[in-house]
Amino acid sequence: MFKIYLKKDLLHGGLFCFCSILLLANLSCSAGDKNTDQDSASSVVLVSETVDTIWPGKKTGLTEDTLYSFLGVGDMMLGTNYPSSSYLPANGGKDMLKDVLDTLLDADVTFGNLEGTIIDKGGVPKRCGNPNACYVFRSPTSYGVHFKNAGFDLLSLANNHSGDFGAEGRRVTKKTLDELDIAYAGLAGTDEIAVIERAGIKIGFCAFAPNRGTCDVRNIPRAKAIVEGLKAESDIIVVSFHGGAEGASHQNVPRRTETYYGENRGNVHSFAHAVVDAGADIVFGHGPHVTRAAELYKDRFIIYSLGNFCTYGRFNLRGPAGIAPMIKLQVDKKGQFVSGRVIPIYQQKTHGPKIDPQKRAISKLIELTRQDFPETSLQIDENGFMSKK
Repeated sequence: MFKIYLKKDLLHGGLFCFCSILLLANLSCSAGDKNTDQDSASSVVLVSETVDTIWPGKKTGLTEDTLYSFLGVGDMMLGTNYPSSSYLPANGGKDMLKDVLDTLLDADVTFGNLEGTIIDKGGVPKRCGNPNACYVFRSPTSYGVHFKNAGFDLLSLANNHSGDFGAEGRRVTKKTLDELDIAYAGLAGTDEIAVIERAGIKIGFCAFAPNRGTCDVRNIPRAKAIVEGLKAESDIIVVSFHGGAEGASHQNVPRRTETYYGENRGNVHSFAHAVVDAGADIVFGHGPHVTRAAELYKDRFIIYSLGNFCTYGRFNLRGPAGIAPMIKLQVDKKGQFVSGRVIPIYQQKTHGPKIDPQKRAISKLIELTRQDFPETSLQIDENGFMSKK
């Protein structure tokens, strides 16, 4: 038996096995026994991008049973040199994602929320009306490659920090991501959507937040229209939102409009259901800086907060703010949930995310999902495996 496995790098693919080698030799080909983060009881075949760049003209041969893997993580800010370079990590930030690198790379599509700007100099830092609720983030442009090396395909810019250094900060951030071939979305009127091709299918992406200059999570009719527009050019649609109140006292999803520091943070429950009604297949929420519940709605996966994933130096990481889930999903070619995995991480002030042997984010996600969505068909076991009842 002859097998070839390639880690996702410049190809942006997951692990894959291609049977085109059969044209060259009378050999069999299979996949699935080197799936690094799933045990044999729940392993699935991962099919990655077509191999045109290796053998021009040869395809992976997708079938009705093909599954696609999506990985979602929460807020990311790898270090800021504002107001002081003392808030930057050692070694140019190269080590911030090293302990979860294999997991990030092992998916067809990897998503995260980029908090702050990527710019070396220039731009005007935003003024904070309430210093107790406002921080300003600026990561060096050299940090952009860390997202590339970790396999990120989609980044949300729809949050309260994408405008931290005004129009120039956004311009340089987008330029940096463009040069790295990382797709982004969420800025009102200019970069509302992105469409990428991975694993032989087109992935539509849009992102929303309650903040100036972003696609408004509170304007649900407009959000539905954006998703409906993506349906014409996408096979699977991923929606991201930054919304809801923040902190340990706001871990539950209240199914109503939330306010925090006097700001309307949206009704994330109504929003999530509305975009699925409009055609979204996966909804990744973030913003509360803590884990929130997950559910299946019309066989589509929704998580209401992925928490803090890699937030160095300036974020509160005490208690529930220091643990978070990485969510890995398997969906079919129509975007319908098939199975999933919760990979628990934790952070401390001195390091980036590490796999949590205590599995605290799994326990918290199970607890919150039972409390907030007792009617859901989503099942999560103590090891983080997700399935449909």
